[in-house]
Amino acid sequence: MENNPSILSHISLGTNNFEQAVAFYDHVLPTLGCQRLMSYPNAVAYGKQYPEFWVQAPFDGQAASVGHRTHIAFIASTKAAVHAFYAAALAAGGKDEGAPGKRPDYSEAYYGCFIRDLDGHKIEASYWDSEIAHHH
Repeated sequence: MENNPSILSHISLGTNNFEQAVAFYDHVLPTLGCQRLMSYPNAVAYGKQYPEFWVQAPFDGQAASVGHRTHIAFIASTKAAVHAFYAAALAAGGKDEGAPGKRPDYSEAYYGCFIRDLDGHKIEASYWDSEIAHHH
């Protein structure tokens, strides 16, 4: 774990409809090579090797709310994965917040899409073209 380049251990999103939220992420995250790694009665964790992304009913029993101006970006290894993530999310009931494509305002190397999940959380799939990045 010492060589893990991440700066975050994990991210957790609250949901008011646990079963629906888990079904959504079970459908969407495999497009990026992620799978369910841990399951508890009110929490499920996804990742490739480590449980990095959690979906759970709020621990304190209060209603989950959506962070304003907050979003979660998942790494896509190809542009095709960005499109697969987008299509799967829409098919699972997500709402379009920005179709797959370049966002030159971010960087010439950036390619991604944005979705609102079933609870209204903003999620993103982001591909970084290192070939382009190295030439600028």
